[in-house]
Amino acid sequence: MLRDVNCGELRVKDEGEVFTLAGWVRKIRDHGEIIFIDLWDRYGVTQVVFSPEDLKLRERAKKLGLEWVIRVKGKVKKRPKEMVNPELGTGEIELVVSEFDILNKSEVPPFVVKEDLKAEWELRLKYRYLDIRRDMVMRGFVLRHQLMQKAREFLNNKGFLEVETPVLARSTPEGARDFLVPSRMHPGNFYSLAQSPQLYKQILMIAGFDRYYQFARCFRDEDMRGDRQLEHTQIDIEMAYPDCEDIYELGEGLMVYIVEGALGEKPVTPFPRIPYKESMEKYGTDKPDIRNPLIIEDYTQIAKSGEFDIFNKSDVTRGIKIKKLLTRKEIDNFERVVQDVGAKGLLYLINEGGKLRAPFAKYFKDLDGFGVVRGETLLLISGKTSEVLEPLGVLRNELGEKFELLTDGWRFLWVTDFPIFKWNEEENIWTPSHHIFTQSVGDLDKVEDDPGKVIGKLYDLVLNGVELGSGSIRNHDPGVQKRLLRVIGMTDEEAEERFGFLLRALSYGAPPHGGIALGFDRICRLLAGLESITEVMTFPKTLTGVGLMEESPSTVSEEDLKELKLEIKKDE
Repeated sequence: MLRDVNCGELRVKDEGEVFTLAGWVRKIRDHGEIIFIDLWDRYGVTQVVFSPEDLKLRERAKKLGLEWVIRVKGKVKKRPKEMVNPELGTGEIELVVSEFDILNKSEVPPFVVKEDLKAEWELRLKYRYLDIRRDMVMRGFVLRHQLMQKAREFLNNKGFLEVETPVLARSTPEGARDFLVPSRMHPGNFYSLAQSPQLYKQILMIAGFDRYYQFARCFRDEDMRGDRQLEHTQIDIEMAYPDCEDIYELGEGLMVYIVEGALGEKPVTPFPRIPYKESMEKYGTDKPDIRNPLIIEDYTQIAKSGEFDIFNKSDVTRGIKIKKLLTRKEIDNFERVVQDVGAKGLLYLINEGGKLRAPFAKYFKDLDGFGVVRGETLLLISGKTSEVLEPLGVLRNELGEKFELLTDGWRFLWVTDFPIFKWNEEENIWTPSHHIFTQSVGDLDKVEDDPGKVIGKLYDLVLNGVELGSGSIRNHDPGVQKRLLRVIGMTDEEAEERFGFLLRALSYGAPPHGGIALGFDRICRLLAGLESITEVMTFPKTLTGVGLMEESPSTVSEEDLKELKLEIKKDE
């Protein structure tokens, strides 16, 4: 071994002992007669000292550079009281070097590797191996590892089997574009990189696995943002013979176990359950942050009691009350926010010292019916329900953030009872709200007549306003599955072509089954307190899908294309 201990290991108890360490040179402080170096590895930092007594050794040390890899041997010495660093585990000691070796030199880094890094994100991605050498980044990956192990412990103890499913799959419509992989052995045919193991895990239930999980790699060729990458990892779970309650109990137990195990903190339990319709009407979103005490209220009836045209010509008027006296400038800023997401405007009613004022005040005999008390501001949006709820949801989030209304802690909840179908106005067709393999809450007598009213056994798990994952109880009847596929415009022939392997499997004694897929990168990002999932992914892509470090995607040779029977068509 090139080292006896790591750079975060030595303590006062080791004083007087001789050890060998190896790591990166993180800081150099040359005081002439004495040189201090911070030696770093992922376990921590140890201060090593080149003392005045050994001039030859000290002169060699003067030639060291940042991020060089060195090995040092020396005696542990207790630091003077005034030199103790309480922020480091090794802060009470230092290693007085008696010999050292240079294991590898480093080019001058493109940025100084330090915690408060100011380098642009693109530069950090190009030299990601240097970016990861920072404690705050490394901590995210350590936490990711701990969460993964805790999840495995929990699911293993519940009788789940960890099973891998194929990455090279058949292209199936799952809401995003597939990444296609040409087949050399079958020219003109393509695999797709699996968007999720959805169909495979259902077939595993038919095969008799009963309880399955995996940390599945999922691939989706879609536009990226902070919480979305071309590839991601999800905790994929499926079980036979469950109902929704079984999934809720399992999901709650899993999240409590991993949060307590990795962070030592207990989330608020039990997780509330909110039907989708209530979530939209109360919070303006299907992923509400319930740390925020503000709610959306219905003012349609009182708004229509006056003679204000905007209120009277609108289907609904809804609003949010906040215990603040907002300025006109603040209201104008909030109006721009809601207009960006489709609202036509923002109205207000303020109670300042018992006096009510609003731009629509002259159209009402009195404004008491709105229930605005002293020191409160009511913000209102009118229009169709579809035009009102989402902007109010965005407004609720903005108010909560700006005025620091959010409470501390991990606030999970389940959003339940989603409709199975939603109407796509652009294509003039019904599409699945989540996915089409979902069991309905009631019977399907009128599914063809009014698909929008069919509620599914669908659920989302949400944490602090972020959707962690979705799941459902699945259809296990091939006849019912074909009916649902017809609703989205798929003929029986098309269903057979795209999903024949699943429909055949369902016809061989499929047990009732269901599960959930949780976005593991999002879980890690939230629990680590980071802004983007890219911070807990080793080598993420840019927003344009480029891997700057390895320079991907790249062209391939004509020989490779010829072997695959492919030809690149030049863009005219």
